[in-house]
Amino acid sequence: MQKTRPELDRIDRDLLAALQHDARLTAQELGEKLGLSSSQVGRRRQRLENEGIIDHYSARLNPNALGLTVQAFVEVTMANHGAQNASEFMRLIGTRPEVTSAWTMTGAADYMLRCYCEDLAALNRLIQDVLLPHPSIARVQSQIVMDQFKTDAPLPL
Repeated sequence: MQKTRPELDRIDRDLLAALQHDARLTAQELGEKLGLSSSQVGRRRQRLENEGIIDHYSARLNPNALGLTVQAFVEVTMANHGAQNASEFMRLIGTRPEVTSAWTMTGAADYMLRCYCEDLAALNRLIQDVLLPHPSIARVQSQIVMDQFKTDAPLPL
């Protein structure tokens, strides 16, 4: 059964849009933007958190400012597709800080990894020393990002 989109009114959508743009806004600042009192904004935000619509808050860091100059997408194709192999692979990926996102995919590759590394040598070490030696991995293909012209955007509301 497919889950339907939650019922959100215009104020909820405007609140979510404002928080996606800047999660540091105070209840008073949000209230001024939305034409509500800070207590009304606080109650709405709390409800959206309790319903799981607001999942968490975080800061977006600049990878280049941190010396992470190489961003790559790495496709991983498994040789064996058993549940234990998948669990071991997911556990391995969970230990790698340079892998910032991981998805199970349809198509030729089984997994897509988003990686940030200091340089090409660090990406090569990840692939050659970590991924390829894993016994259930058959193939790894990397695609290095040349330029990101659109940053991770807010979700459409």
